[in-house]
Amino acid sequence: MKSNNGKILKMQEVSRIFGKGTAAVKAIDGVSLGIETGEIVLIMGPSGSGKTTLLSMAGGLLKPTSGEVFVAGKNLSELDARSLSQLRLRRVGFVFQAFNLLGSLTALENVVLAKNLARRTDKAAETDSKAILDRLGLGQRLAHVPADLSGGEKQRVAIARALVNDPPLILADEPTGNLDSHSGREVMMLLFDLAREEGRSVVVVSHDPRIVDIADRVLWLEDGRLSTKRSELEEKVRDPVCGMQMDIKDVAFTAIHHGQVYHFCSEKCRQKFLEDSGRFT
Repeated sequence: MKSNNGKILKMQEVSRIFGKGTAAVKAIDGVSLGIETGEIVLIMGPSGSGKTTLLSMAGGLLKPTSGEVFVAGKNLSELDARSLSQLRLRRVGFVFQAFNLLGSLTALENVVLAKNLARRTDKAAETDSKAILDRLGLGQRLAHVPADLSGGEKQRVAIARALVNDPPLILADEPTGNLDSHSGREVMMLLFDLAREEGRSVVVVSHDPRIVDIADRVLWLEDGRLSTKRSELEEKVRDPVCGMQMDIKDVAFTAIHHGQVYHFCSEKCRQKFLEDSGRFT
């Protein structure tokens, strides 16, 4: 199915207002965005800037107050509830920070369920689910429930669930937020491979600056408006303890040593530096 004007996702002058009257808050303010096939787009911005709201509207989970959203050529505002649900299941794969796995189901059952919801209940549904889990390195973990999986494994199950119905568009909301640095890197490379090797489009909203390196485009969302503030995004600093790269405007922890300012991702890293600064300078 071809997308609107060659784009798998197109948002036109989309706004979202929460509340009414004097209590009204405009979370998204006239955003227009187009995503090409096979493109990785990273949307960054401070907490409360509307990133999750924007992603929810892109995937049809939330209706815009005004404006239009097209996914795979379909205007979401013209679909009834049933058609919209099926479009989400077949055309959009969601990856969430909190994984959103069903705790009573095994890894395999969590993925098969996504096939079942898309009206695939035959033997092939289980075969396809096993194949995608095996591809993501979970072939030996099929019968394990989420409580028995590591954070990285849970996120890979979530990615398998997002992929199993072969959607052209993947929407990821802080996919590395609950992961350690190693697992977070693995998850991002998986998403990168999906875009490059399979021609899927991936939209990620995140605070994680490491994603900048693999994105085709980096956009900034602030006060409900989208822009390309590359000069701000490129103003980076690195934590001398853990090596994490950060936007300087988001740094909360600093220390001065021999007249030089050092920046840290957390109070824990700052304390390690202060206890033995010689190791990190």
